[in-house]
Amino acid sequence: MPFRLAVFRINAADEVYNRFPALSRWYLGGHSLGGAMASSYVKGNEDKLNGLILLGAYPVNDSPIPTLCIYGSEDVMLDRTKLAGVTNQLEIAGGNHAQFGDYGIQEGDGAASISRDDQQKQAAEAILAFLTRS
Repeated sequence: MPFRLAVFRINAADEVYNRFPALSRWYLGGHSLGGAMASSYVKGNEDKLNGLILLGAYPVNDSPIPTLCIYGSEDVMLDRTKLAGVTNQLEIAGGNHAQFGDYGIQEGDGAASISRDDQQKQAAEAILAFLTRS
């Protein structure tokens, strides 16, 4: 993926999907802009997917597939008004935007009061619970 940014290859998931035809359950997810691109991919591919997982991101269009949005209470990058229609949400107390990744401090982000490991552990547990019930 060029520059490791999903925006340059929104349909890259097709390659993975086609490589593993025996798999019957598919979930797509992403963080920030990657989440927006994952959400964009869902439109027109709903029949392939069982769910969408967004970290510090919001869905860019309406979709009938189950969606989980996870964000930090200190994430000032995320427009929470865009989460109004999402029923599966988790706010991680003390988490911020950048700590879903491993790229350091992000300019304009809020200051986290929990560790990156703690934030990612809470996110992983929520994702596992979502996958189990979807």
